[in-house]
Amino acid sequence: MSDDFPKSKTTSPLDELLTIMTRLRGPDGCPWDREQTLTSLKKNLVEETYEVVDAIDSGDRALLREELGDLLLQVVFQSQITKEEGAFDFQAVARTIADKLIRRHPHVFGDQTAADAEEVLRNWEAIKRTEQGGAAPRSAVAGLPRHLPALHKAQQVQSRAARVGFDWKETQDVLNKIEEELAEIKLAMASESAERVRDEIGDLLFAVVNLTRFLGHEAEEVLDQTVQRFSRRFQYIEAQVHAAGRQMTDYTLDELEAYWQQAKMAECAPPTEADGHDEC
Repeated sequence: MSDDFPKSKTTSPLDELLTIMTRLRGPDGCPWDREQTLTSLKKNLVEETYEVVDAIDSGDRALLREELGDLLLQVVFQSQITKEEGAFDFQAVARTIADKLIRRHPHVFGDQTAADAEEVLRNWEAIKRTEQGGAAPRSAVAGLPRHLPALHKAQQVQSRAARVGFDWKETQDVLNKIEEELAEIKLAMASESAERVRDEIGDLLFAVVNLTRFLGHEAEEVLDQTVQRFSRRFQYIEAQVHAAGRQMTDYTLDELEAYWQQAKMAECAPPTEADGHDEC
């Protein structure tokens, strides 16, 4: 911190952060910060969010603390811009979410009860749908962000529908749906209709996400783990090929598959105390 902006022993870190952001956006502040708009900061917000997720996965709490700070900066930055527009400031943002949390937790701040987490979620959605006042009740599956990753969005839509009773009863029902969608893809391919094939592939993906949700997993995380596992095994194949002084195209698919099985066997070995896990 420079000498002309000393730290205060009485100012809270959050107030200090807000003051710094005002200075950065001020006439004598930073040219880059002054040029930013809500639109230009969108990509930063997305990147910082994913960096927080990576920090959580790493288990490094010092890194997580830093990344949460970077994410908070995006909220403070955008709130400063809207304050300059005369729309709202950071305090209004904090007040809005505080009021929302109180309103949507009547089992904590009111006289209602909730037996478990599922009932909490159902109540949350019910309160959310009635917050439009005199307007028509909001759909249970409406309001998801347009840019939400499709796998995550599919699971959220399915979860919301399930909370109002629209869900399968048994796992076998979901498996039957997957088999049905796979059969429809085969029929669509036989019809040679590219549009129909695309639609049926979408239906199959949606059904697989449903199975993932039904079994208690997050589709986005499950697929991400598979992508990482594939990448590790493919990199093993590349390493073996390069060590032999050859190119991937010099090998048959069966030969490359043999390397794949080697990588898989190495990962599927019983977990040691050092790694403590088995991803096979």
